[in-house]
Amino acid sequence: MNISRWIEHWAAVQPGKTAIFFGEDEVLTYGDMWTRVRRMAALLRNRLGLDRGDRVAFLGYNSPEMLVLLFACARAGMILVPLNWRLAPPEHAFVLDNCNAAALFCEPELLSSADAAMPASGACRRISMAGAAGDWEDVSTMLASVSEDDDDQDQTAGPDAEILIVYTSGTTGRPKGAVLDQRALMFNAMNAVAMHDMTSEDMVLTNLPLFHVGGLNIQTTPALQTGASVILHRRFDADATIRTLHDRKPGLALMVPAMIATLTEHPDWNEADLSALRILATGGSALPADVLDACLARGLTVVESFGTTETAPLILHQRPDNGARRNGPAGHPALHCEVAVLDVAGQPVRSGHRGEIAVRGPNVMRRYWNDPESTTEVLKNGWYHTGDIGYMDDEGAYSIDGRMKEVIISGGENIYPGELESILAECPQIAEAAVIGRDDERWGEIPVAVVVATPSAQIGREEVLALFADRLARYKHPKDVVFVERLPRNDIGKVEKHQLRAMDRDDAA
Repeated sequence: MNISRWIEHWAAVQPGKTAIFFGEDEVLTYGDMWTRVRRMAALLRNRLGLDRGDRVAFLGYNSPEMLVLLFACARAGMILVPLNWRLAPPEHAFVLDNCNAAALFCEPELLSSADAAMPASGACRRISMAGAAGDWEDVSTMLASVSEDDDDQDQTAGPDAEILIVYTSGTTGRPKGAVLDQRALMFNAMNAVAMHDMTSEDMVLTNLPLFHVGGLNIQTTPALQTGASVILHRRFDADATIRTLHDRKPGLALMVPAMIATLTEHPDWNEADLSALRILATGGSALPADVLDACLARGLTVVESFGTTETAPLILHQRPDNGARRNGPAGHPALHCEVAVLDVAGQPVRSGHRGEIAVRGPNVMRRYWNDPESTTEVLKNGWYHTGDIGYMDDEGAYSIDGRMKEVIISGGENIYPGELESILAECPQIAEAAVIGRDDERWGEIPVAVVVATPSAQIGREEVLALFADRLARYKHPKDVVFVERLPRNDIGKVEKHQLRAMDRDDAA
């Protein structure tokens, strides 16, 4: 089975049904989408001459073309590498070089950024999504030279074929590419269908970025597997979201807590007709109690989930009949997942006792791309070790209440202190520094730089913040700087960040 079969099946059964609504007036039926997938697969194989296993990168906002490219890569046995458009050119350059991308498809607004990130070797083909420009070839012109009849069905890849490399930064700051095969997306889709009671009659609103496995795989690809319709927004916009919920009445939507908080503060929140929205799914960080209360006051059913890039992503989730609670997220394992809570020796702990959450199942990644050491660290005896701390209650529901890793989750985005600390360490006016997370009502957490200046330094808050300009994506930048005389360390010299967080909380109080 190949996941492009999803589109082929629904194109045969219901060719005129809308697969994707995009923008104000673009409608892509399943029949149209299948034609585009076959033409794009033919372009990849015949026009670009790419082979199975080649990496095809995409840099752009949400669009039907990205989804077409995903299913075309699946059909041709190639691997899609979605790039986070929020990253800086040096970050894109690392990904393109690390995966040795054979081609980069890029939207016109991001061409200049992509130019700055392209490997010096010039081996990566440059494909513009809207018109030729400089070294960039026009995808429309290239597609005109092929047809769906050029697509060779005999070359269709199987479920073991790798389809996605999604990069997620590690605690050391070095991005790691989680490799997902087609089987992982198939079983994740089945997990998601069971989570939402999703059917072909559903309409899904997608405004999370598709470069995240959450935006791509919690509702969007499962909807296309099920023959449902997707309302696709290019980017999150509160006005457009409220208008869509009111006018087009999707039954399912997925947003991170920061997005939901923005909607609850919108002037039209209380007047908008939300009656058709049967499930509002969320994840990435805990939903603040006041935001949950605002949703419940509108009669919404809020369902929280927990997952990782490495698991495509679903691991745990709630169901409509036991949705979000004010005392914190909890959920049961997804349909095709096994979950365990392990102690430091890797042995299961009793219910009610905390340990590391581990998962196994067909939705787990194959490996980290070109990184066997990191792969070995997290894949042990058939289990993926998440690095997150949680426990199981007596009813078999799991809660996540801490992290072994030092990741900061801000607005659903992972921020890794090591990446920021390496930049602070380059500044000669800083003797030592650490980055911690500070609780924030809107974003869940925000990064804060804790800095020890050198004795003769003339450096202040703004000078520290300026160190990150054009180096990292803006959402990763520290939002505050705290100056201290020294960093607390343990007997072996490791910075005790729990003390720094406690000091920061005390200062805020």
